[in-house]
Amino acid sequence: MINNPLVSIITVVFNGEKHLQQTIDSVHNQTYKNIEYLIIDGNSTDNTIKIIKKNESKISKWISEPDNGLYHAMNKGINLAKGDLIGTINSDDWYELNAVELSVKAYLNNLNAKIIHANRYDVYDNNSKKVYKFNPSAFKFKYFHMTYSHPTMFVSKEVYKNLKYNTTLKSSADYQFVLEVYLNNKNAFIHIPEPIVNFRLGGISGQLSFSEELKESYLARKMAGMKMHKRIFALFLRIILKPIVFLKKKFNN
Repeated sequence: MINNPLVSIITVVFNGEKHLQQTIDSVHNQTYKNIEYLIIDGNSTDNTIKIIKKNESKISKWISEPDNGLYHAMNKGINLAKGDLIGTINSDDWYELNAVELSVKAYLNNLNAKIIHANRYDVYDNNSKKVYKFNPSAFKFKYFHMTYSHPTMFVSKEVYKNLKYNTTLKSSADYQFVLEVYLNNKNAFIHIPEPIVNFRLGGISGQLSFSEELKESYLARKMAGMKMHKRIFALFLRIILKPIVFLKKKFNN
């Protein structure tokens, strides 16, 4: 394993003029410099392309064409990426300046590492931030919801050679991807106990109805290879705990 591995970072964007510059700057200003930066645009109609062209010196490669959604665009970027580690940062979010450096160190210090992940900052509409810490509970991850923070992940290209994001899912393809890796090798994950990404709340998952969420999560578990009785248990657990989750969110806001 080389001591200065190439890291590919992919930004998927569609009409992301509002925050894209911040995302680009956070990649360009990383303390770790051996970075390939790819932007996959979904044929934006706002000023996104102007922003990309203005920053071409900071970008290794970019494409702009119609796609079939977020996960399809992410797969495009992965297919283009040449790095030993591959990270994805969406156009609403931005890295802490040492994000890549910390991830590479963790990768080099753990020979069996396949996915590096970390804590993150959740960013609210008023720009206030709160640390979202990784919950190591295997039970919660498998049967309730995604506990790993996908925006913080740097994934070995070896993993992506064998597994991509399922484009039939609207919002749970990252959960299916992580769960499938976990079910095959739970020791593939290395956690960095500090926040490395700033994540603006919202997105596709927040737009789904409760019934759509249940369907997506059930299908994600099925596609990841989870056995039927465990999928059914997870489904009923989510239904039973819905009132508690609602009250917890209400009191935390």
